[in-house]
Amino acid sequence: MSTARHLWDPLHVRVLRQLRDSGPLSRAQLADRLEVPRPRLLGELNRLIAAEQITEAGPAKSRGGRRSTLVELNPRLRFAAVDLGATSLDIEITNGRLEPVAAYTEAADLRKGPKPVLARIGELLAKARSDGVYEHLDGVGLGVPGPVSFRDGVPVSPPIMPGWDGYPVRELLAREHGCPAVVDNDVNIMAIGERHGGVADSVDDMFFVKLGTGIGCGIIIGGDVYRGIDGCAGDIGHIQVTAHGPTCRCGNVGCLEALFGGAALAAAATAAARSGNSPALAERLAAHGAVTARDVADGATEGDAACVQLIREGGRLVGSVLAGLVSFANPSMIVIGGGLAQLGHILLAEIRSVVYRRSLPLATGNLPVILSELGPRAGVAGAAVLASEITFEQWS
Repeated sequence: MSTARHLWDPLHVRVLRQLRDSGPLSRAQLADRLEVPRPRLLGELNRLIAAEQITEAGPAKSRGGRRSTLVELNPRLRFAAVDLGATSLDIEITNGRLEPVAAYTEAADLRKGPKPVLARIGELLAKARSDGVYEHLDGVGLGVPGPVSFRDGVPVSPPIMPGWDGYPVRELLAREHGCPAVVDNDVNIMAIGERHGGVADSVDDMFFVKLGTGIGCGIIIGGDVYRGIDGCAGDIGHIQVTAHGPTCRCGNVGCLEALFGGAALAAAATAAARSGNSPALAERLAAHGAVTARDVADGATEGDAACVQLIREGGRLVGSVLAGLVSFANPSMIVIGGGLAQLGHILLAEIRSVVYRRSLPLATGNLPVILSELGPRAGVAGAAVLASEITFEQWS
């Protein structure tokens, strides 16, 4: 989180956030880290202990005098983190330190609409409760693959989520589980997750680029997510990269996503298999009836020229879009994640090459372009962070 802005957050939020990120601390350590007078901090800690939001956790290491007592977040705290993809559902239940204590993953079909999908999320959370994972949830965070009004907690005209437009997702989650809830775009929660617990944990200005069924960019500026006035900032999949080409699902022609999203890559790989240009893909198509991004990655590893070319062409397109954004916004890091990140270092090398060649030299002199460290966990990790933030803010 942005150090400058969050100095003005309520003291209880700063205390809870510090214990979440650092673990048990003594009262003296908290006073030093938060830079608040000791009497003021002690009063706040007593209130948090009385509310059972934090607990005492045994003696601290001796600093030469009487040993002080550590305080920590209540061990019973539980947050539900949900990453809803176009074809998948990932859920983690975490403790107050955002460490996973249970996880569930299964296929999902967003086209069925919000009621059955949210009902399934409810069933999995109920299973966790019946298994003894938690007594009650303290907060729920959900990421969805489409634009979201963060203020209202509702999806807004999501292209691949029929029936979800304006659906009161946050309100229903909060009511069903009796706790604060938060809903955001999936790439934003991935960016938050990577910044909190991944490769970008010391970076205040970054892009997280999700390459998957859709293509999007989570933008972090000054330590905070930039969502734009209506919640659709970072929708780079619909930037036009050619005046010709396939029609995108948004209705325009030549969008990045239409040329290198998951469906576009699968179509191009299938064409390469059927034409005989790719022996590796032809073999996999004959064996399985379809080819995937994983097949393209494996074919490239085996030296299949067509697979390598597909990846390089995709990296060139992504890099050309990012090059313009780098010259415009001058981030200090770009992290590549999402399902197509499995295409690996051939993709990464092509993106880097284009970004470094086309962006302003001053903007790329110290710009790492790297793969996500959290991988498929980035989404649930970020959803847990958001769930904890909204919970801490509502506690008083």
